[in-house]
Amino acid sequence: MIALFETIYYALEIYKWVIIASAIFSWLYAFNIINAHSPFINSIGRGLYAVTEPVYRPIRNFLPNLGGIDISPVIVLLIVFFLQRLILTGVMPRLY
Repeated sequence: MIALFETIYYALEIYKWVIIASAIFSWLYAFNIINAHSPFINSIGRGLYAVTEPVYRPIRNFLPNLGGIDISPVIVLLIVFFLQRLILTGVMPRLY
């Protein structure tokens, strides 16, 4: 049972870094810092979009329109931080 929760914790850790990479990539793309016509850059963007969009979409539907500001990555990061803290302080000590 401990291995299951450790695996979930590390999967959340990886997803946290994917969210951060996606946000940085979107900023670089929006400010035209990276080459938008490169097939490699486009494949990275599509991959990050495919991994993050299914999680962002329900949150975007729930949040009110903020005039073009997307705070769904921040909300998802807060949820990930909460779940990681819950695993570390709530679940793991009871399993030992």
